[in-house]
Amino acid sequence: MVGPPGSGKTMLAQRLPTILPDLTFEEALETTKVYSVMGLMGERALIAVRPFRSPHHTISDAGLIGGGQIPKPGEVSLAHNGVLFLDETPEFRKNVLEVLRQPMEDGQVTIARAATSITYPARFMTVAAMNPCPCGFYGDRRRQCQCTFLQIQRYRSKISGPLLDRLDIHVEVPAVQYQDLAQEAGGESSESIKKRVNGARLVQQERFRRHKIYCNAQMPSRLLRRFCQLDGDSQRLLEAAIDKLGLSARAYNRILKIARTIADLAGVETLTSSHIAEAIQYRSLDRTIG
Repeated sequence: MVGPPGSGKTMLAQRLPTILPDLTFEEALETTKVYSVMGLMGERALIAVRPFRSPHHTISDAGLIGGGQIPKPGEVSLAHNGVLFLDETPEFRKNVLEVLRQPMEDGQVTIARAATSITYPARFMTVAAMNPCPCGFYGDRRRQCQCTFLQIQRYRSKISGPLLDRLDIHVEVPAVQYQDLAQEAGGESSESIKKRVNGARLVQQERFRRHKIYCNAQMPSRLLRRFCQLDGDSQRLLEAAIDKLGLSARAYNRILKIARTIADLAGVETLTSSHIAEAIQYRSLDRTIG
């Protein structure tokens, strides 16, 4: 999420677990095992809600992925089956951010020591938040940005291309207008959104019941070709976007998975060019700064 200070990025991230699909019993057991190893269970017998972890930007790489003389789980494992929120992402040390790449791809992290090697689960949703520039007001209609083009480029380059490539959705979060803050009518409730999300998850579980996976994010290439077939318009649209934005093969696959999920949330079986177009729009950080 990219937006100026105070636009609500942190609040949105904190609300995200309330609209994620319900934990299955198997997921709850996996997460409970990690918390039990760390002695964080308290009075609970089972972790029944998806975890939300928000480490400070001063965290070390060992604190993030795990480590120690006797290897213990890090924040990525404590966020297993939940959300790992990185607020002010460019403020994290670059070597700390880079160690995220392997667990984001593999869904697990292996900590090797001279005496032993331990693998902990680490399948989590990464949610990152950042300002659009060092001063925070690039693109803001009401406040003047004081940053030079070079400063903006240097600030954004703190998040490397390979890491950015692994973030499926780039969302711009503009400053909230007074009229929106003052209006009494609320938006759609988390409860109704969650019903739609749970419905989409059930569709995916049924789709993949013979393939030992349960959601679109886990689709390998062979299943992408089977479940994300494109018509002529969609192929031309995706080809133009890849040529213009210079997207990688990983970004191509992730656009297809996002489009498949958009269609599932809409209750549609066949992918159309509108689903592809919406998924492409979520790659805003792949575009050149103008």
